[in-house]
Amino acid sequence: MVRVLVTGGCGFIGNHLARRLSELGFEVIVFDSFARSSCVMVDGASLVKGDLRFAPMVERALDGVDAVYHLAALTDVRESVKKPRLYHRVNVDGTLNLLEGCRSAGVRRLVYVSSCAVYGEPVRLPISEDHPTNPLSPYAASKLAAEAYCRSYAFCYGFDVTVFRLFNVYGPRQSENYAGVISRFVKRVCEGKPPIIYGSGEQSRDFIHVGDVVECLAKAIDLSGFDVFNLGSGKAVTVNELAELVLRLSGRTELKPVRVKGRRGEIFASVADVSKVERVLGFKAKKPLEEGIKELIEAYIYLHTLDSKRLG
Repeated sequence: MVRVLVTGGCGFIGNHLARRLSELGFEVIVFDSFARSSCVMVDGASLVKGDLRFAPMVERALDGVDAVYHLAALTDVRESVKKPRLYHRVNVDGTLNLLEGCRSAGVRRLVYVSSCAVYGEPVRLPISEDHPTNPLSPYAASKLAAEAYCRSYAFCYGFDVTVFRLFNVYGPRQSENYAGVISRFVKRVCEGKPPIIYGSGEQSRDFIHVGDVVECLAKAIDLSGFDVFNLGSGKAVTVNELAELVLRLSGRTELKPVRVKGRRGEIFASVADVSKVERVLGFKAKKPLEEGIKELIEAYIYLHTLDSKRLG
């Protein structure tokens, strides 16, 4: 049985991935600091509490491991602007500690989960993997720096490293602190509050369901050499269109979006060119956005009803 370490396995995407890998028959070890997330236990998985900033913790967790999925990171762009050194220590130094731990333990296979934020404001759409990188925040810079370390270990030490640049991921169990625009819209509308739109609402994003993301990540474990893939749906949706969709699916069309001043530094348009991941991995996102949002609305209403019954 292949033994896989999932760093950040208690986070939103990491937890879904750990569950899927376990279902596929892998022996899964979840490595997480629990600093910003509570962990939904995964059947059959081992749980290791640790911090990537402390090399001995990382080295112990890698004992007997065959492959690593590296998702542990700080991801709040606005926080990174206030605390750039913290983001460097966790996202860059932490990745270096992991790579060095892998080198010592003889682990040569790693899948690194990066972000489309490394591209910055696009100069052309859709964004392909050879698009210039131009990180506009300490968070984005830290992800690109970690990618560079991964690339260097592939070329210097023969690691098999696959990097995925994720676009806007949504789905169940996304924490409130790190919730994307879909989760925030669903929560507000289900509470009878109008969605808040920053700026014109014509900003576009590429949304992909977390279920699709983990299916693609699971396919990458056997890739050799070094490569980079975009991971998105390949479809652009404006914030205005998204708000209309959430209001319609929730049956709350009487609520009108509240428009506030745009946020400084926000990227206006983003959509992935997914032709490479389709060609190499045979992957194409399957979950329609409307279906994914409908499921989120139903889940929120169900959980809210349960909470009301408990309190009642």
